Amino acid sequence: MFSKLSFKKLALIAAPALMLAGCGGSGGASASRDFVWAVGSSTVYPFANVAAESFSATNAGMKTPKIESTGTGGGIERFCSGIGAGTPDIVNASRRMKAKEFESCAANGVTDIIEVQLGIDGIALGESVNGPRFALTQEDIYKALAANPYGQPNTARTWRDVNPALPAVEIAVYGPPSTSGTYDAFKELILGKGCEANTEMKALKDSDKDRYEAVCHTLRGAPAYVEQGENDNLIVQKLAQNPNYLGVFGFSYLDANRTTIRDVPIAGVEATAATIADGSYPGSRPLYIYIKKQHIGVIPGLQQYLKALIEAAAPGGALSQRGLIPLGADIYATQLKATDDLPLLVKDGLK
Repeated sequence: MFSKLSFKKLALIAAPALMLAGCGGSGGASASRDFVWAVGSSTVYPFANVAAESFSATNAGMKTPKIESTGTGGGIERFCSGIGAGTPDIVNASRRMKAKEFESCAANGVTDIIEVQLGIDGIALGESVNGPRFALTQEDIYKALAANPYGQPNTARTWRDVNPALPAVEIAVYGPPSTSGTYDAFKELILGKGCEANTEMKALKDSDKDRYEAVCHTLRGAPAYVEQGENDNLIVQKLAQNPNYLGVFGFSYLDANRTTIRDVPIAGVEATAATIADGSYPGSRPLYIYIKKQHIGVIPGLQQYLKALIEAAAPGGALSQRGLIPLGADIYATQLKATDDLPLLVKDGLK
């Protein structure tokens, strides 16, 4: 026989699991889940998979986490759709969460979010080893790929049209879709900086943000910029088949395929682990992991997987062997501590 007190204790223990199982989010799931589920960035995807394999190898009885490559934007949308077993526990991101995304999360009940920086990556421009040996500036890239460079329709057909020092090769770039964090970072770090080489455009950033976004961050479509979905490996494969094309992807994909593709220097700086780490490479960017604190203690292994992922990202760790640029020792120590302390993300500071 259970006493009334025993029933109360049992109810308190069961409450979080019942709450999670009953909150299906947009997916409508009502059953509980016994594995970790992560969505998001194609750049972070291979790193998250390495950690998932390590986690399952060292945690007997735990199921291997499910990792999906959906793109940062699409992943955050799914992450923010609600709490419950029908929604992801983690979103991997190749850019920081935006203020409007944080608000969307809160509106759907995702009120406790943990942010951990995984490491550093670079947005690489690559070409086939049989390509023309491009060397570009941010302004070259902007003039070639912006829909309306400096407010005028883009009529450039070849790279020589944007810079007489470049080859008379048709402008054709394979890149990620608009749901990708790499796409967002490419616009901000490369396209935007090229646009701001013009003083009027730079002033526009403060005087008319919407106009600035339209002029400086809007990419033209095919055949100049050809979206390839959330599959950086596909871009790498297509570059080998099309020597006059360029590709945009995370540094780890460049680093892993240097026998078939090579780096296109930007502003005279090549994409290397050293230039990305010290920030001299124009496309350097941080990578993030976002976790629902409301799922920790309910979804088995969630906090343990997070810790395994960040431990693998240590300087000299497993992920550095796969192309991740590790954080400096002090910053890394702070991120590792966060896997125990689980501090909550606040809206202040998000753009």
